[in-house]
Parts: sequence; structure tokens; C-alpha cells
Amino acid sequence: MEAGLLLCILLFLIPSSLSVPPESFYINCGALDLIEFNGRQWLPDSNFISVGTQKDVPYQRVLPLLSTVRSFSQERNKNKKFCYKIGPVVRSAKYMIRTTYFYGGVNGEYHKTPPVFNQIVDGTLWSLVNTTDDYARNMSSYYEGVFQAMRKTMSFCLGVNEHTDSDPFISTIELVMLKASVYNSTEFGKFGLSLVARHNFGYNGSIIRSPDDPFDRFWQPFGPYTPVAGNPNVSVSGFWNLPPSMIFDTCLTVDSGALELQWPEGPLPSSNYYIALYFADDGASASGRTISITINDVAYFKELNVTSSGVAVFATQWPLSGLTTMKFTPVVGSGAGPVVNGGEVFKVLLLGNRTLAHDVHALESIRRRLKNPPDDWSGDPCFPAGYSWTGITCSSNGTRVRVISINLMDMGLSGSLSPAIGNLTALTTIVLRNNSLTGRIPSNLGALRQLEVLDLENNHFNGTIPSSLGTIRSLQELRERKNARGKSGKRQKYRPLAMIGTSLLVFYTPGFHLPHVEAGLSLHDTGHQHTFCSVPLGSFDLDYASVHSEA
Repeated sequence: MEAGLLLCILLFLIPSSLSVPPESFYINCGALDLIEFNGRQWLPDSNFISVGTQKDVPYQRVLPLLSTVRSFSQERNKNKKFCYKIGPVVRSAKYMIRTTYFYGGVNGEYHKTPPVFNQIVDGTLWSLVNTTDDYARNMSSYYEGVFQAMRKTMSFCLGVNEHTDSDPFISTIELVMLKASVYNSTEFGKFGLSLVARHNFGYNGSIIRSPDDPFDRFWQPFGPYTPVAGNPNVSVSGFWNLPPSMIFDTCLTVDSGALELQWPEGPLPSSNYYIALYFADDGASASGRTISITINDVAYFKELNVTSSGVAVFATQWPLSGLTTMKFTPVVGSGAGPVVNGGEVFKVLLLGNRTLAHDVHALESIRRRLKNPPDDWSGDPCFPAGYSWTGITCSSNGTRVRVISINLMDMGLSGSLSPAIGNLTALTTIVLRNNSLTGRIPSNLGALRQLEVLDLENNHFNGTIPSSLGTIRSLQELRERKNARGKSGKRQKYRPLAMIGTSLLVFYTPGFHLPHVEAGLSLHDTGHQHTFCSVPLGSFDLDYASVHSEA
């Protein structure tokens, strides 16, 4: 009994961080409450994002999941991104992410057509979102991709671009973990997949999805209005991609000669594509069925033996451009004509770079200390290109991308400055002038050995200037004028700084007592600005002065 009680206590004490992450997330954007739909619990999105505006879709008859959106102001926000942080996820696992959009006129009568914008996963520009044609037919639009989780959370973002003329919006986000075998010929550490087409050939019913598909992938109907019977007895457990067995119930076929198919139906941009085709023989011919496949007259697979147990063939990096014609030709001696049951095509995406994790964690700590951080301070701080966080500049060379500058001047920030800023060891510039930041200046700023500019002027910092700043030989400019007073209302005195340059500028107001100038050094009077060389700074009033080094 005691052992059982001890076990219960130990299990109770296991931290939640060690719990198994959920295999899926279903997020209802803009919703205020959890709802049940299609046998799933759809979560309101407020736990995944802190910016944006909840809007109700002004339609009387619309599915519950399409009745709300979250939108994001695009005014003055060109090349900004707005990110959901989804997790915890299983690092290195593959996830299907599906996003759904139904505009519903949420941006007002002056914006009758949906805005066009980008969607981003982590540091990778996934695709353009253009729902105009679907919305004109009163339809929603969905996009689907497959990406590997590189860290313990994944970010999904909407990005304003040059085509965005009103606020970007989103209806739902789904994140579903896939089995290890699914699409496993793709090197997901380098590439992602973006769905182009997924069809059940010879079928004219409704979309095939869960529970028939274990991951709720959508298999669209494709083919003649009269279904062609296939093989309903195929077991899919041996298929790497685990398609639903229902796709083998129908097929496209011809009695003799070649079967020619324009698929996908529309023209494709020049790129590499992942292509998977699924086949099963219906058993009508005793001598079997063997076919060869070409894509745009290029051999794709020669002499494929299509069996009643089913077979799949795939290409991981197949170049396509424009319209695509697939041809299925029976080989000499085949007992029956060609057949095809289903297919998937994905565009292969080269993953974007990522900011060094050490810097990401530091910036996230800084953001948590700010009461009103910029709206786009989520997702990857540096990527994709053109979508770095407001005020953040990153190194452009090499694979170890670092944050080299923070400039948040005149941002109306409040809160305090996290000591984690001392972990951004590649920083050369920190400019936080003209905000309302409070608290002490972090004492570990001396760890920033490449720092050249530190501008904290016109905030409400108190305490002392860290003496460690005097050890930074690269420091050229230090501005800390017009900062806080102590609790008593008196101006605070600060510790001496070690000498940080060969020439210093002190900016002061009349009546300020200048530091002592050592014998042999010259002092040049320029009105309210005094320049002197190699002057070690004594204790001075921070509320009146700042220091500028001109080494």
C-alpha cells in the first residue's frame, strides 16, 4: 500500500514539461469558446497568439468553423508577419498543417474581395494565400503542407506583402502529426511539402477524409460522372503513405491502348515536385496487368506490375513546369488495360534558414518583460527574408544567423529590460531611446564584447550604470540622459565607468558638474557639449548627462 501511494506521489510530481505532446491541434481562429465539430474539439486561438482582432463573419448560414476569423492590421505594416506559436510538438516529427480561409467580407464594405498575403511556417515562406476565386463562388479555401518540427514549438504566420490591400485573416489551423513512414523519401531537414493536388481517380462522391484517412487528409473526386469499380479489398497497411483504402474502390481505366491524363489540372510553376501514384488490379484478368508510365513524355516508371494487393510509386524531386500530361501504357503481353486509382502532388519547398536558437530564446525572454512588445515579435526573429521582427537586424553571412542590432526607438514600450539581453553576444547596437522602460539596467551588458552603441536615453531606468560597460573596448557611443529618479524623487548617482575610448563627448545641461579632467589632457568647450580625451568618468548625475565615445 505504501509503495502504491509513493508511486502515485511520484507520478503527481512529474513536471508537465515531460508529458507527451498531443498528436494534433485544431484551432478555431477568432472563436471565444471551445466547440465540438466533426468529432473533434476545436480550441479558441487565444492561447496561441496575443495579437490580432477577433471578427464575426456576417453570414447567416455558414459552418461553425467559418463563422469567425482573426484578422491583423496591415496599415503601416508592410512586410510584417503575425504568428501563432503552436505546441508543444515532438521535435523531428513530421506534421501536416492545414489552413482554412473564408473571408465573409470581414474587412468592410470598401474591401469586397479578400486580401492577398503570404503564409509562413517557422522561417520558411510557404505560399501565397489568394482566395479570391473560391470566395466569388461562396466557397472557403484550404492549403496543406508537411513540415518537420525543428524545435519544441512550431510557428505559423500570416505575412503582409505588396499585394495586401486590407487586413489578412484566417479561419482555422490544423496541425496533425504523421507517422514516420508517410512521405519518408523526402529529406524534411532540408525540405517541406506544399500540396498541389490529391485525388481519388474515377470517383465522383464527396471528399474522402477521416475516418477513412487516418490523418484527415482530403482526397478530392476526379473523373467521369459514372464511377468505375476498382478493388475494394486492398489493405493499405503496407503502403508507406497510408492512403485510405477507399481510394481503391474506384479507378480510371481503358480497355485497351494508353490512358492519358492531364493532371494536376492547372499549370504549375517551374519547380521540383513530389509525386505519388496509387494502383490496384481489380483481378479481372488472369494474366495480370503491367504498365509503363511517362510524365510529359519522360519515363516515370517502366513495366510496373499492378497487383490486386496494390502498389504505389513515387518521385521525390520531379521537375515540372506548365501543364502536366501523364500517360499510362500497357506493355506488350499485359492481360488488361492500364489503371490508376489515386495520386498526390506536392511542390517541394527548400526550407528557409533559422535564427540561432540561443538568440531566439534571449529575444523571447526580452519580449516577456515588455508590457507591449511589437505585434510581430513572434515566430523566427530573422526569417523569412524581409520578415525580421520590428527593430531587429540580423547577420547576413553564414549559417549561424545572429541578431546584431536592436533598435526600438520611439516604440512606446513599457516594462523592463530583461537580463537576457546580455546573451545576445553578437549585438553591436542597442537603441531603446524615447520609451518608458523601468527598472535597473542589466548588469551583464559587459558580456556584449562587440557592442558599439548603447542608447537608453529618455526612459525611466534607475540604479547604476553597470561598470562592466567600461570593459567593452568596441563601445563608441553611450547615451543614458534623461532617465529615472529614485523612489525618493532624488536624482541617482552612478558608479564610475572604466575608460571606454580615446575621446568622449559628454552631453549635459547647464549647471552640471563635469568629471575631473586629468592633467595633460585638453578640454574643448563647444557650448553645451564638451569633448575631452581619455577621461575616466567619475560619479555623475544620469538624469542630466550621457556619454559619447569617438575612438
